[in-house]
Amino acid sequence: MQLRAEQLPQALARGLRPVYVVYGDEALLAQEAADTVRAAARQAGYSERVVHTVQGAHFDWSGLLGETSALSLFSDRRLIEIRIPGGKPGKEGSEALQRLVETLSDDNLILVLLPRLDRTQLASAWFTALDGAGASVRVDPIERPALPQWIAQRLAAQGLRVEDGEPGQRALAFFADRIEGNLLAAHQEISKLALLHPSATLGFEQIESAVLNVARYDVFKLGEAVLAGNVPRALRMLDGLCAEGEAAVLVHWTLSEDLRALRRVQIALREGKPPPLALREARVWGQKERLLERVLPQLPDAPLDALVADAHTVDGIVKGLRDPAWPLDPWEALRRLMLQTVEALRPLPKRGAAPPPPLALRP
Repeated sequence: MQLRAEQLPQALARGLRPVYVVYGDEALLAQEAADTVRAAARQAGYSERVVHTVQGAHFDWSGLLGETSALSLFSDRRLIEIRIPGGKPGKEGSEALQRLVETLSDDNLILVLLPRLDRTQLASAWFTALDGAGASVRVDPIERPALPQWIAQRLAAQGLRVEDGEPGQRALAFFADRIEGNLLAAHQEISKLALLHPSATLGFEQIESAVLNVARYDVFKLGEAVLAGNVPRALRMLDGLCAEGEAAVLVHWTLSEDLRALRRVQIALREGKPPPLALREARVWGQKERLLERVLPQLPDAPLDALVADAHTVDGIVKGLRDPAWPLDPWEALRRLMLQTVEALRPLPKRGAAPPPPLALRP
């Protein structure tokens, strides 16, 4: 019997089946599905839990079969977990799982944990046998378009909600952008918000300050300092991140993401789209959205293609490659990229005023 993850609690409430298979690569949802089965098993009297992890080709399948068939008048009912991280039990394992299904006992509840399976694995004899004897729960990842709604539901489960209308949607979109691909991180941040703001309506600033941890907060604030044209602050923050041992790769990612967003806004403006729509489509939120309003007048003429190309060069430098036109040290290369970005985004001088002097690549 095939189940979706959200159908599992109701199915368990109707009664336990002898076998449950949970498969999928989304760690948080797979863990929650398995925990739901474990809780139902405990409530039904399966007080003992035995875990077997299948790794490599030398797993003792005969020992597993012997354990599941060994019964005692005085033994506790057992939840037997079989974890197969590779998703392929092999020939011996396939035969053992099919024999396991044939010798099921009311004293054992079987929980099999697997990664995402392809069509061939889903049609295999061993999976078909497990699914036919019980229920299989497919854990699908939450795709980006559905992520804001998923976050809103999780917040509601904690007694939290976002503001109504466009402000709330922007806050959810910002949250989704920061935790996309890592639902475990999303779960942790939602739990933190519940502790910081119990039973509250959350604004953008509250979500922003909670979701960005200290290290990431500093990195993102560096990007904001660059967009604001605040060279002294940006240089201090870059030096501080270097001194604290922050990864140069993360700093580069932040700066390059801002450049790519600026390039998307630039293209949208040249296509005639209004600035608010261009910013929204480029996923520019919060403080950076407000900062970009400062640079929009000169953005169509900014040499962003060259800056994006330079960011690609610096990407290689922070990963150990060399370029004769750039500093060898990753942090010096980041400093140069940062100053070039500030230079390109400086406000245009007023009519008749002398242009500001170029920024030195080395302070």
